[in-house]
Amino acid sequence: MVQLYHMAFSGKKATALLLIGDIVVFAFSLAVTLILRYQSGLSLTIIELHVIPFAALFLLWTLVFYMAGLYGKDVILFKSKLPGMILRTQMLNIILAALFFFFIPEFIIAPKTNLAIYLVISLLGIYIWRIALFPRLTKPSFREGAAVVASGPEVQELVNEVNKNPRYPFELRMTVSPEALSADLEAFTQELSRKNISIIIVDMGHSASKEILSKLYNVSFLKGQYRFMDFYRVYEEVFDRVPLSLLHYDWYLENVSLQTSTFYAVSKRAIDIIGGLLMGLVTLIILPVIYVAMRLEGPGPLFLRQERFGLSGKQMVAYKFRSMTFDNSASSEWVGEEKKNRITRVGAILRRTSLDEFPQFLNVLRGELSLIGPRNDIIGLGTRLAEAIAYYNIRYTVVPGITGWAQINQRYEPGNISPQSIEETKMRLAYDLYYIKYRSLALDIVITLKTFKRMIFRVSSL
Repeated sequence: MVQLYHMAFSGKKATALLLIGDIVVFAFSLAVTLILRYQSGLSLTIIELHVIPFAALFLLWTLVFYMAGLYGKDVILFKSKLPGMILRTQMLNIILAALFFFFIPEFIIAPKTNLAIYLVISLLGIYIWRIALFPRLTKPSFREGAAVVASGPEVQELVNEVNKNPRYPFELRMTVSPEALSADLEAFTQELSRKNISIIIVDMGHSASKEILSKLYNVSFLKGQYRFMDFYRVYEEVFDRVPLSLLHYDWYLENVSLQTSTFYAVSKRAIDIIGGLLMGLVTLIILPVIYVAMRLEGPGPLFLRQERFGLSGKQMVAYKFRSMTFDNSASSEWVGEEKKNRITRVGAILRRTSLDEFPQFLNVLRGELSLIGPRNDIIGLGTRLAEAIAYYNIRYTVVPGITGWAQINQRYEPGNISPQSIEETKMRLAYDLYYIKYRSLALDIVITLKTFKRMIFRVSSL
């Protein structure tokens, strides 16, 4: 069997190491703070007084770090924006700690001085850990040479991403298509030796790959000269999405099951019902305010009804607060917004805060939508996209959602808050298929936390 070589200190391993290091820094900073504050030393009484409230705060702070993106792949691989992110996040953590002690006066300690001292010490500690120590611990001592046997635009995308980042334990020193390799295998093996390559990343799904692997069997498996990695697995681990140019219907049959575990199905539905009820409560509270604001701005309906695709491509009607001057975009014929149909001032606020989505609590409670899942399209637009993009309708093999993996990962063109082109929609599809393949309760929780982060960021930029 082909053995996959896993990237050291990437993904979950790097995140776990960061998490452990952050908690150690939090605890060490507290110890130093108490020593400075109570110069007589750390007595058992002082420790017992602080350990319970600060243990709760440590959990809260790591959650805030996560929501701020400080455990994301970009932070692990890039550190140019890290100092500012740490400063803003840790300031927020101190504010939350102050509110914590204010609303829970049972903890009879003097937090003001302690928190001031703690802020300085923890900032210094997190900076040293995140910027000085962690990169040294995770940076590989050397980078192995690797070759890519695949074709398609994702190949160059992977080469650019891996080779410019020394954090990856290998570099891609050559690329070749499966067809070209099959035609001249001897030249390929000579090139592997000349460029000191020990890892071969192969598109295992390509028809020519089986012939290649059989010819390389002697030098790779019997002599242990090379290690093999699946191009799909590498691309997905690096980008958190599926490479569309390599997608075929057999990918769906091999990787996506319509059957999910009973635990996941029941848990997801229970969360949807609770979330739908909360969304309904928020909708009822803000409804009078939005109604008055819309009436002051001009005429038009309060809600709009959108005919959208649902599970298995069935049609459904979604409900939203109107955010444009009129709602012809809700019709089944819609394939693009007319220039004269503009976003209203109230609508702009609703979109930035995502409040325009809240009336969909009705769809969630009915089971037509989930809180988490691939974002469904209006009928007219979805039909056009399915004609233009291969395998597009695979998105509807699961219940669509209000937010999803694509919404928290994809970056759109400036000024856009949703895909506005075929290329952007293809990228969304790549993320959606990744979610369909790996969907789980843990992944849904990750999406939920990051959705809250995006909503908070949008509100703060108003």
